[in-house]
Amino acid sequence: MSLLRIDRRSLRIRLLAWLSGIALLVTGLTWLLHGILLNDLARDFLGERLEREADHAIEQLRRDHLATARVLDSASRGFAIFHHLYVLRLGDEVSASHPRWQEALLPLLSSDESLAEVREAGQHLLVFRQPFTLDDQQGVLLIGEDFSQVEAGLHRLHWWVGGIAASLLLLLVVLNLLAVSRGMVPLSRLRHQLGELQAGKRDRLSLDVPSELDSLVGQLNRFMDEIDGRLQRSRESVANLSHALKTPLAAVIQVLRGSRPIDAARRQRLEERLEEIHAQLDVELRRSRIAGPNAGRLADPCRDANRLIEMFRTLYPAKRFTLEIAEGTGQRIPIESQDLSEMIGIVLDNAGKWANQEVHCEIGLQGGLTLRVEDDGPGVAEDDLARLGERGWRLDEAHPGYGLGLSILNQLLKRYAGKVRFGHSALGGLSVEIHVPFTLDAA
Repeated sequence: MSLLRIDRRSLRIRLLAWLSGIALLVTGLTWLLHGILLNDLARDFLGERLEREADHAIEQLRRDHLATARVLDSASRGFAIFHHLYVLRLGDEVSASHPRWQEALLPLLSSDESLAEVREAGQHLLVFRQPFTLDDQQGVLLIGEDFSQVEAGLHRLHWWVGGIAASLLLLLVVLNLLAVSRGMVPLSRLRHQLGELQAGKRDRLSLDVPSELDSLVGQLNRFMDEIDGRLQRSRESVANLSHALKTPLAAVIQVLRGSRPIDAARRQRLEERLEEIHAQLDVELRRSRIAGPNAGRLADPCRDANRLIEMFRTLYPAKRFTLEIAEGTGQRIPIESQDLSEMIGIVLDNAGKWANQEVHCEIGLQGGLTLRVEDDGPGVAEDDLARLGERGWRLDEAHPGYGLGLSILNQLLKRYAGKVRFGHSALGGLSVEIHVPFTLDAA
């Protein structure tokens, strides 16, 4: 039973079903149209032949110039040659090749229809009506042929064509199956690569895929690059945190394990060590909050900036954070959301620590992302501006941190070919201006 089970979610089954359904629909419509057109073609062909034979018979009657009785007799013999039935009206006299046709076809003598179909006594007749004039007498000639035999032949031919079409349809389904299976090979290869990626046998997906999958594979590879970069930064942060906590923890453990009594002075030093550990842990927790939850998504500058401003207003309640967003900034940009959050968060956190009362942030999209953060703090000396962003270098050891924030900012900007410029703020403190180039069409 498992062999007969069909997975309706399978792309191969869906493609095969659609292709086979379309092929069946086209073949069926073609076969139906073939039957209709074949019947019309045969009707028109026989109608033209009956017309030529009617013209020939009338011409023969005009050349004979016989009396009416002899005309009818001559016509009877002439029509017998063509093996067709006829009804002839000349003046007030009506003659027919057989008495039963005279009654059956009599209504057509007064009709205006040149070619008509009549069903009589199980026969399907195709009758052509030709009016004429003979010796100043108006006449009408009806000449007909049994269409039943032709119809039966057409019916057999139509079903033969249907059988051939069904065979071709089956062949087409098989070819579709082979084509779909062949077309699915790149997806099978991609699935195999994903399995190797999960097993740790490869670190990137191959770009040797159909052009329709280029964007997917490229996005997956970029996402893995972002994860690897974030993992590397996390490892570096943990390593630095471990190194930073090792000394104060060792001092605390030594005091607790020692035999000397803990007096007020030692208790104060112990509390200072613990406060330092708490401050360092708080910095790392704050950085994790800055990163945000939107991994793998395009950045929304308005959303991310507002979220971070609200967060830093909570972290630094004594400071006033203001945000100015330029017109036309409310759209997604081709920067990974967590990366943008870290860029903005690092600069705002640095400004929040050093500002006296006010931090101002401006965001705009002019030839890319432009971010400017200014504070009213003590600022940075001209000689020290060039050193900002060096890994591990801190301007003031009294403030908690590791000197890594601005160096991480430089790493993030390097990934997006961005730049950062440090200067003096109009508020009196430090001004940090970030520019990340991109085109909005790429977003």
